[in-house]
Amino acid sequence: MSRMLRGRRPSLRAMSTGLSWSSRFMVAGGLLLLASLACDVPDPEDAIWIRIPPGAPVEAVAESLATHGVVASAEGFARFARIGRKHLGIKPGVYPFRPGTSMGRVLVDLRKGRPDAVRIRVQEGVWLAELAPVVSRVLDLPLDSLIAASRDSALRAELGTTAETVEGYLLPGMYWVPVASTPVEVWRQLADTFEARWKPEWTARLDTLGLSRHELVTLASIIQGEGGDAGELALISSVYHNRLAQGLRLQADPTVVYARGARNRLYNKHYGFHSPYNTYQVTGLPPGPIGQPSVASIVAALYPAETDFLYFVATRDGHHAFSRSYREHLATIRTVRRR
Repeated sequence: MSRMLRGRRPSLRAMSTGLSWSSRFMVAGGLLLLASLACDVPDPEDAIWIRIPPGAPVEAVAESLATHGVVASAEGFARFARIGRKHLGIKPGVYPFRPGTSMGRVLVDLRKGRPDAVRIRVQEGVWLAELAPVVSRVLDLPLDSLIAASRDSALRAELGTTAETVEGYLLPGMYWVPVASTPVEVWRQLADTFEARWKPEWTARLDTLGLSRHELVTLASIIQGEGGDAGELALISSVYHNRLAQGLRLQADPTVVYARGARNRLYNKHYGFHSPYNTYQVTGLPPGPIGQPSVASIVAALYPAETDFLYFVATRDGHHAFSRSYREHLATIRTVRRR
């Protein structure tokens, strides 16, 4: 029998069984991050990024703009750009444009220029320790410098994090990071996006929950770590909120995985791993986030469903079965295993 079935203490041991964790992370290396040549910080989320190579004729520039819906007519833009020979000032780079932007605005931006950069995708739930090597490779920055920069005291103070790094505040999404960025500038760009997406009403909500923003982000990262159906995030959040309110340990498998620093299947022996991040061993929240939570997970942490659930178990179809009592939880586990 597993340790959970032997113990009397309420447990979430089966919340994220090997069925969900092993399948979820076996391909983590291939899914965590994507990187390719591109440019600069994304402005609006709905921006279309157009790459202008060095020496591109104005006709090619206009055709690319029209193909991506930035301007209505390639011929019209080319004629417009040639007025006063302004097309000669177009600089290479990768530019963000909204569809329907005026030709005058487009031409002004093209003449200003954009720095060369790389495109980096931050996957939901990725650890900083996994992200840093990819950034190091694509930006040719020393890995130890990136790790040191993630501990920058000024940046951590701005974010309000009490953890050792900016873990949890590197908002998932696609970023265009200038090639000339310093290690601190890389993390600041990602953290600035987190700040830009944080809503004032969320800060007001923290008072209702009795949590600091850092605690909320930490909780959101645990919810993110559970994964599964997005529609269940608020239910998962309710379990953790209920356990916190009753003084029960969270006993969340993702915290054990993070504490061990290896995305492998968990066995009974791993739950005794000594770490302040192992919520089977410590009461309350860990010292900081265990990865980068998505906006959806942050919202779920802020607005949990109203339930009296205290347990859940992962099912084979990627969903979760929720229970109100330990006895019900054990019965649910038996049912899931039979299926």
